[in-house]
Amino acid sequence: MSSTSQGKVAFQGELGAYSQAACAKLAPDLAPQPCATFEDVFALAQSGEAACAVLPVENSLAGRVADVHHLLPDAGLAITAEYFMPIRHQLLAPRGSSLGTLKRVRSHPMALGQCRLEMRRLGLQMVSASDTAGAAREIAELNDPTEGALASALAGQIYGLAVVKADIADAAHNTTRFLRLEKSLASPDFMQPALTSIVFTVRNVPAALYKALGGLATNGVNILRIESHQSHGFRVARFFVDIDGRPEARNVALALDELRFFSSEFNILGVYPADPYRVGELRG
Repeated sequence: MSSTSQGKVAFQGELGAYSQAACAKLAPDLAPQPCATFEDVFALAQSGEAACAVLPVENSLAGRVADVHHLLPDAGLAITAEYFMPIRHQLLAPRGSSLGTLKRVRSHPMALGQCRLEMRRLGLQMVSASDTAGAAREIAELNDPTEGALASALAGQIYGLAVVKADIADAAHNTTRFLRLEKSLASPDFMQPALTSIVFTVRNVPAALYKALGGLATNGVNILRIESHQSHGFRVARFFVDIDGRPEARNVALALDELRFFSSEFNILGVYPADPYRVGELRG
């Protein structure tokens, strides 16, 4: 990381957010800097006011974090690490509250989506908030036994709330993938398995996507993830791809050459170590 940075890692949310816990894993030597929006997180890392940014990119239940996908390609930041965090939501409320007193629960829409079935089973009305920790703070300020929040145990400790129901999720595999982003794309110097993340837009010709991805198949390069979103109206789609391996490997280099040929836009967003969770759990 840059020696000229301010010794901070930027994240979206308030103190007690899951992203703060991810910062402790991906940038343990840096002070967490809360930001109100994802745009603010990117801005701090782009300006050098923060050494890096830590952002959620996808969840095993709720899917991708669309705002991050929209901002990442043009941010001028490189992905340098990933981390898979098991998410353990706590149903928090002011002390003295119970499941019998609660009527509403507030949290970030992603968290609500991860617990939708359980919230319906409990008969709780779901209310969207800007982030999980912010919802916990609001509940503490309201001090209303009918109002609860879905947030981390850390948020409950910070804001003095009681855990009414622990470890809530609609599926046990509830996991969020976080990325660390830095200003420069350094040459990767690590021994463990690597990922390469790419963003590209295919040329507007028939079968362009098929041909672009065909180079990965014929060169034996495994696609770990592919996402798309509209970037220039409804006519052109932008694709995000994570692949197994490094660009220095001959088969990867050949595959990327072919992908470039059929693309009107092509950028490598990062080359970084595979998280041990991916190596063990996802390939096991």
